[in-house]
Amino acid sequence: MLHNIFINPKTIHYTHCHLRILKSISLTGILFLFLAGQIAAQQKTSCFIKTTLGTITIELYPSKAPITVANFLKYVDAHLYDSSSFFRSVTLQNQPKDSIKIEVIQGGNIDSTKDFAPILLETTKHTGILHKNGTISMARSGPNTATSSFFICINDQPALDYGGKRNKDGQGFAAFGKVIKGMDVVKKIQQLYPKQGQYFKPPVLILSVIRK
Repeated sequence: MLHNIFINPKTIHYTHCHLRILKSISLTGILFLFLAGQIAAQQKTSCFIKTTLGTITIELYPSKAPITVANFLKYVDAHLYDSSSFFRSVTLQNQPKDSIKIEVIQGGNIDSTKDFAPILLETTKHTGILHKNGTISMARSGPNTATSSFFICINDQPALDYGGKRNKDGQGFAAFGKVIKGMDVVKKIQQLYPKQGQYFKPPVLILSVIRK
């Protein structure tokens, strides 16, 4: 019976208030999710390394290794890696003089006159990015000398981390990302010339390195 239904005006007001609050919460939630997505996007950046043997997709970690990632992307955005190459492969068989053996492929050789200034060494002690299978890292001679050349690990390589024994200074190398697709291409490059030594003749052409 409709005449027995009592509607309290205060209840209506109270309900409208709650609806406004719920709408406000919803908008806040959407804003939060948007900002979280933006932060997540800044924490990872992906690139394609296109070679004559296939494409390697890498994921970079600017929040963990900001200096190294910014340096790498500077070369990418300037297209300086285009028409460079993977020129070196280190296998367990082709480093007879090294007591600490590693497995990597090295690339990114560009005209030294086009190199940007060397960067500070962000060690694995500070970044927490260890040299695991597929890790991408910067090549160097002494500390704070890395410019354009980089390498990709095949299998775990703890000797390249901070405190590792591959480098006499014990500082290790600056890891800054990892391969998320295309490790089959990395291994194909590594085993391309198994009897030739560490340096390829001819090298494997890098057609381009572009942001995803």
